[in-house]
Amino acid sequence: MTEKKFWKECFSWLFVLATGIAFAFIIKQYVFSPIIVNGASMFPTYEDKDVIIVSKFSEIERFDHVVFKAPYEDEYYIKRVIGLPGDTIEMKDDVLIINGKEYEEPYVNRTSELNLRVTEDFTLEELTGEKTVPEGSLFVLGDNRLKSFDSRHFGLIPIDDVYGESKIRIFPLQNIKVFYHPYE
Repeated sequence: MTEKKFWKECFSWLFVLATGIAFAFIIKQYVFSPIIVNGASMFPTYEDKDVIIVSKFSEIERFDHVVFKAPYEDEYYIKRVIGLPGDTIEMKDDVLIINGKEYEEPYVNRTSELNLRVTEDFTLEELTGEKTVPEGSLFVLGDNRLKSFDSRHFGLIPIDDVYGESKIRIFPLQNIKVFYHPYE
């Protein structure tokens, strides 16, 4: 092999490598990204240290699992979207009521040794001072209501703070799961 061919081959490999790295960076920045779940606020849907893939271009719908910038910390939270702009929200006798319609919540952790109510009664207005979820905001709750720091505590979250929607759990391998809406 001549020296010229050698350098041409090296540049060829460097181009392929640089293109691959650029492509991976663009996909991670703008399309999807892996995230490690931290904590038990979404149990039983997610467990601590689960690895999920977050879609950054999904349209957010009710009951989606979203990752967003935490209001008071330099980290990200994952919670379930309960209220969209224009929604009224209330919890009465452990029953979720959105826009006057009652919803079962099969995803909520209802295992309690004390048989206590899982979610205390509230209205959106009592928690936030708003009668409906304002434009540009979401109301979110964790599935493990007794251990979740969510909109009941920090209020509404700006839609602009949403990093993305969880689409699939990829680790641990025995728990791989694609997530769908419970009311489709």
